[in-house]
Amino acid sequence: MATETQTGLSKHIRGVTVTTLACLAGVAAAMVSGVLVGTTAAAATNNVAVGVLGAFVLAQFPVLRVLGIDVNGFGVKDYLYIVFMTFSLWFISFAILLTSGVQL
Repeated sequence: MATETQTGLSKHIRGVTVTTLACLAGVAAAMVSGVLVGTTAAAATNNVAVGVLGAFVLAQFPVLRVLGIDVNGFGVKDYLYIVFMTFSLWFISFAILLTSGVQL
């Protein structure tokens, strides 16, 4: 096809893969945060949850390499997008876990 390169993924598939991984990493980080710090009101102020988020952001780049995405070609905007999407999904998911008070 005209949009695909011979050696890599098309731009559309690359974008969908990066977005999907960032969103799933955010939800997974929220679940791990809930397991590690709990889902009580006191857990909302625990800094370990933010550390888990940071670990999940950093863990995405080796996974993207394994999936065939050239991370060396990423610019500042790409990195900010991944951090923002992961943070957004983590924040929403963790807030839902905290307000519902589920036991993980």
